Amino acid sequence: MELLSVIRRWRHRDDFSIREISRRSGLSRNTVRKYLRADSVEPQFTAPDRPSKLDSYADKLSAMLRVETGKSRKQKRTIKQLHADLAVLGYGGSYNRVAAFARDWKAARQREQQTTGRGTFVPLAFVPGEAFQFDWSEDWAIIAGERTKLQVAHVKLSYSRAFTPRAYPIQTYEMLFDAHN
Repeated sequence: MELLSVIRRWRHRDDFSIREISRRSGLSRNTVRKYLRADSVEPQFTAPDRPSKLDSYADKLSAMLRVETGKSRKQKRTIKQLHADLAVLGYGGSYNRVAAFARDWKAARQREQQTTGRGTFVPLAFVPGEAFQFDWSEDWAIIAGERTKLQVAHVKLSYSRAFTPRAYPIQTYEMLFDAHN
């Protein structure tokens, strides 16, 4: 929550009144005063732990979601279908609770995949003139009123990322050497 730093900036840098800060932030003036007097960096709000109807079905839902991740997009069941399957098993809670659980589960899985098993990333660095990328492509152009197929050589320098295309009528070794020169 960066609201506290915004409130402090409005008050101390922009010289807004507490009433103006209250109007802009939607907080009461007493709350704005409390935040300005507080020495803490951010206000801490603790949500109480409440048991959910989904707690006893969390393992089943996690297993269902794990199975669904292995399927193609068209074969995956929707969250509504997963909720219906849990209802058949005896779950009496709401769809929203199942959807929230699925969102959290997917976010945790994505974080886990980003931090594990991907190896080490070593950025490539090149000195000038050390390396380049080369490739051919085909393109059409109108030359002297006639539509002509051209072979285009693409050269991209690895250091400066400078890109140079050059067109030829055919791909031969002579054209390859000319493009490299």
